[in-house]
Amino acid sequence: MSDHLFDHVRPLLDRSNEERVAYVRAPRWIGHQVAKDSHQRLAELLSRPASLRTQGLMLVGPYANGKTMIAERFAVEHLRTSPEQRIWIVQTREGAGLGHFYASILQGLRAPGGEMWDVGRKAEQLDHLLANLKPRVLIFDEFHNALRGRPRDVEAVFAFLRRIGRQYDISPVLIGEVAIYDFVNATSEMASRFDLMAIPRWQYDESYLMLLDSLEAALPIAKASDLSNEPLARRIFSLSEGLIGEVVTIVTKAAVLAIRSGVERITKAGIDELRHMPISHRRNAALRESLV
Repeated sequence: MSDHLFDHVRPLLDRSNEERVAYVRAPRWIGHQVAKDSHQRLAELLSRPASLRTQGLMLVGPYANGKTMIAERFAVEHLRTSPEQRIWIVQTREGAGLGHFYASILQGLRAPGGEMWDVGRKAEQLDHLLANLKPRVLIFDEFHNALRGRPRDVEAVFAFLRRIGRQYDISPVLIGEVAIYDFVNATSEMASRFDLMAIPRWQYDESYLMLLDSLEAALPIAKASDLSNEPLARRIFSLSEGLIGEVVTIVTKAAVLAIRSGVERITKAGIDELRHMPISHRRNAALRESLV
C-alpha cells in the first residue's frame, strides 16, 4: 500500500495526522537538474584560482521558481563541510544608491552600522570587514532591487562589484529577475564578467512529470495519487504556470487536505477545492473590486 513512497517516508504513516501535516509543510530540497547544475557552477567559483578579475554568475528567472533556495542550500552545504565561511548571502534592500546597497551587505555580514547615513563610513567599514572575513563568494539575492535608481547609482553598484573582485578576490553572484540580465549585458565590459545560469519556468515534459513523482514519494500519504498521470498533472501545471514554488505549494496544500479529510490521496477534486489562483490572475480587476 505504501510502495509509492520513499523508504524513509513510509514509517511516517504511523504518525498522527498533525505530525504528518507538519512534515508535509516543512521546507524541502528538490534536487532537479537545473538546481544541480547551479550548484556545480557555484562550486567552481569556490575552487577557482586567485584572480584580479574575478568571474561572477547570474541566477536569473521568474519569481517563485526556486532561485533563492538553490543558493541557500549551497551555502548551508558549504558550512557543513568547510572549516571557515567563504560564502555569504546578502538580501539586497529596496532603494537606490550605494547607501542602501552597502547597508544590505553590512546586514548580510551581520555587522552593525547598516542604518548610519554616512556612505563613506559604510564603505570604510565594508572594506575592513571584507579584508578580515575574506569571503570567496558574495551572493546578492533579489539584486534587481539595486537596479531601480538613477543610471549613475546603478553604475556605482557595478563599480563596487568590479572593485571587490580586483581588491578582495570575491566572485559576486546576482540572483533575481530578468532585469539583472538586461543591465549586465548593457555593456560588453560587464557582460564579460558574468556567466548566466538560467532558472526558467518548467515545461510540461518528462522532467516535470518526474518532479511530480518525486514530490508524491516524499509526502506521507497512505494511497498513491498518481500525480504524473493526466489529467492531474495538467491541472497542477496549469495552476502553477510552470513555477516550481507554485507546484510545491499546490501539492503541499492538497496533501494536507488529503490527510485531514481522511481521503489519503491527492485528487483533482481536492485540488479544485483549494481554489488556488495562478499568479498571473491575481491582478484580475474583477477579483480586486470584490475585495473593496
